[in-house]
Amino acid sequence: MLTLLTSMYLVVRAVSSQAEPIRVLVTGAAGQIAYSLLYSIAKGDVFGKDQPIILVLLDIPPMLPVLDGVVMELQDCALPLLREVIPTDKVEVGFKDLDAAILVGSMPRKEGMERKDLLKANVAIFKTQGAALDKYAKKTVKVLVVGNPANTNCLIASKSAPSIPKENFSCLTRLDHNRASSQVAMRCGVSSDNVKNVIIWGNHSSTQYPDVHHAKVNVHGSEMAAYDAIKDDAWLRGDFISTVQLRGAAVIKARKLSSAMSAAKAICDHMRDIWFGTKEGEFISMGVYAGGNSYGIPEDLIYSFPVQIKNKTWKVVDGLSINDFSRAKMDATAAELVEERDTALDFLSQ
Repeated sequence: MLTLLTSMYLVVRAVSSQAEPIRVLVTGAAGQIAYSLLYSIAKGDVFGKDQPIILVLLDIPPMLPVLDGVVMELQDCALPLLREVIPTDKVEVGFKDLDAAILVGSMPRKEGMERKDLLKANVAIFKTQGAALDKYAKKTVKVLVVGNPANTNCLIASKSAPSIPKENFSCLTRLDHNRASSQVAMRCGVSSDNVKNVIIWGNHSSTQYPDVHHAKVNVHGSEMAAYDAIKDDAWLRGDFISTVQLRGAAVIKARKLSSAMSAAKAICDHMRDIWFGTKEGEFISMGVYAGGNSYGIPEDLIYSFPVQIKNKTWKVVDGLSINDFSRAKMDATAAELVEERDTALDFLSQ
């Protein structure tokens, strides 16, 4: 009798532990970042090893034949968590009942294109996608904007989705954060998991400020400040910053293609931290709404700050000391974001 009860309990437990599938959208789904990203999401690296997934893949009509090939490959991976794959070019299908939206697709900058022309094209895209989120997605949806210019695209999407909390929108600066951590780790001769609390301030552009004044490095089991571990202030204030700022361009120059594998890894890190939280005593970098920040950054921006995450809610880490060197860098990247925002809002109102 006991054995029967035990086996019945295990069956009930197995059924109840099988979570409801979540709907995850990836836009630009036929592109190279998505190609590196989709497998990790579908196999459980992001939302958990027991979380079934419905993957929704959105792209423009000319890319649908390519998308069919991506769907075939996802099916051929035979992943137990992947319940359904929905390829589409329609926003009413793509944005319906979403739990998470990863907006990778955007208008890339073409040769001879002015920055304001790029902004104008992307305002149109993210206005449409924000409105679609507002109309079709769950109000609890977590939205990550990857497509560049990511901070301003994220702001436009948020403004176009007034019924979804601003706090649910973020943009990707985790790639810059990971680049900075890796540079510090290589300089110190340690693995990257021995570096924590680097910060990316500001815009995901060449004005971003990679800051290690609050970073810690574990060297031979002893945790120390990054400046003490590296002992090269000139490098930290010079080549280190420019290497991180210009790393995307360096990858393009070498590969003739933009970062994809590392961008996909950063997207996974970002979304996993939203879902499961950051480690105790650690913070990561995310572009988030600047309202109410304690660092003197203009409020109506999506700006990259150090954040901690708990219960799927981020909070900017307050009270970090900011020296004059950092202040100037933080203000410079904020000024670029204000200019981008004002240009974008002019287009939005047209």
